[in-house]
Amino acid sequence: MTSELGDRLAAVRSRIAEAAVRSGRPASAITTIVVTKFQPIELVRELRELGVRDFGENRHQEAREKAALLPDVRWHFVGQLQGKKARQVRAYASVIHSVDRLPLVQALDLPGDPVDVFLQINLTDDPERGGAAPNDAPALAEAIAAAPGLSLLGVMAVAPLGEEPRRAFSRLRGIADTVRAVSPDATAISAGMSGDFEDAIAEGATHLRIGTAITGSRPARA
Repeated sequence: MTSELGDRLAAVRSRIAEAAVRSGRPASAITTIVVTKFQPIELVRELRELGVRDFGENRHQEAREKAALLPDVRWHFVGQLQGKKARQVRAYASVIHSVDRLPLVQALDLPGDPVDVFLQINLTDDPERGGAAPNDAPALAEAIAAAPGLSLLGVMAVAPLGEEPRRAFSRLRGIADTVRAVSPDATAISAGMSGDFEDAIAEGATHLRIGTAITGSRPARA
């Protein structure tokens, strides 16, 4: 497994480096988060041995269990977050990518060192999808910037199905500009997954959330 896993990781890293050069940036400016949803802890350990230090999970229970077993890496929570779970997720997550509404900002704004967060943007026309509406982004960014328990890194989004990813990420880049006008330090963009990360890099992504291109197919759920 380690050989195949290492080969996939090396191949993705090479593609990231090439895309970074095309965008006029060094590969070191891009953080690759390996999403290990449904993957066994043994695979996470193998990735750590291969030099990976940033891991993403989108289900609280699974994330908490893995973080307890491997506390010496950076855990990114990349799934939709319920307000009632905010305190628990904040306890182990280094970065939370899915802040998308004022009640969640309030639930996460706790005493202690601030937690890094991304403002998630909904790039679809479906209000039921996760993420804040683009027009709401500046006001929500102001609320996050005013919360002492939070540190706004930037914006996050998923490219909608049926839309050319480069076009979607270009729209996200424009929204990122409006957020930076409110919070100048919020310069990061979390975008790009296994099938579209090169397009995301071309539009300024600084954080990639890549799963199966590195980990391989997810095992069947029990």
